[in-house]
Amino acid sequence: MENPSLHSTNNAINIVREFIILTKPRVNLLIMFTAIVGMLLAHQSTLNYELIFFASIGIGLAASAAAIINHVVDQRIDSIMDRTKSRPLVNGSIKPLHAIYFALFLSFSSISLLYILVNTLTALLTLLSIIIYSFIYSVYLKNLTSQNIVIGGIAGAMPPLLGWTSITNQIEPFPLVLFLIIFLWTPPHFWALAVYKYEDYKKAEIPMLPVTHGKDFARLHIFLYSILLFCITLFPFILGLSGFIYLTGATIIGLKFVIDAYDLMITKSDRRAIRLFKYSITYLAILFAALLIDHYWYLSIS
Repeated sequence: MENPSLHSTNNAINIVREFIILTKPRVNLLIMFTAIVGMLLAHQSTLNYELIFFASIGIGLAASAAAIINHVVDQRIDSIMDRTKSRPLVNGSIKPLHAIYFALFLSFSSISLLYILVNTLTALLTLLSIIIYSFIYSVYLKNLTSQNIVIGGIAGAMPPLLGWTSITNQIEPFPLVLFLIIFLWTPPHFWALAVYKYEDYKKAEIPMLPVTHGKDFARLHIFLYSILLFCITLFPFILGLSGFIYLTGATIIGLKFVIDAYDLMITKSDRRAIRLFKYSITYLAILFAALLIDHYWYLSIS
């Protein structure tokens, strides 16, 4: 005979797991990494661990809240697309109203924590990020224009800037370059996935670029954006904000990105599209790691 208390405990664990899934933890891991890199790059001497800790928690809570709202808004779309049919709101394990309450709680906690324990600038920029991603992108842009991911990419590009302002309480050229890097990385990253999942997006009637303008047009723009991305990643070195360690790393992985995007355009292979999508995640992580290694290498010898 099953133990009622054990059954209740298992249910509670499953519900917690489903709420965690709503926050898109794997996506947030990359978001948090770029934000923390922004914080570490902003330091020129002794690290302020307390500020890093509270800023990381605040930014992480905001990213989680935005992800949950995105789940709520995308319920209909998620129920149609094969890759999202098992999400908590679609399978009924979490009620939409409960998800909204959870998102509001995380949003309030995030902005309050950042305002009280970090600084007002970071709190305001974080609030702006939540609004852009949760409402402007998820509610309107995603279903309105093929440039949805380009404009919505503003929110996704904010983490390193938020990390920087949390330490310095001011906006400077370096974090703006980091912002531009992620901003230009976002379209080829998502369009590669959209090419691979073309039928899913078409079935859900989402105006992603491959659906509205065709796969060939999307592949061309993935290639063009990869060139723009490569160029902007050279700016930290050109502006004297990083050294040769970063330049070497950015050049090697950047050229691979451009070559892979070109191969995708020429071969028109959906398998290459998903490979480029996966590589783009690794690419961004390595790029920011190179920035960090470069920064602390030159600090150690100065």
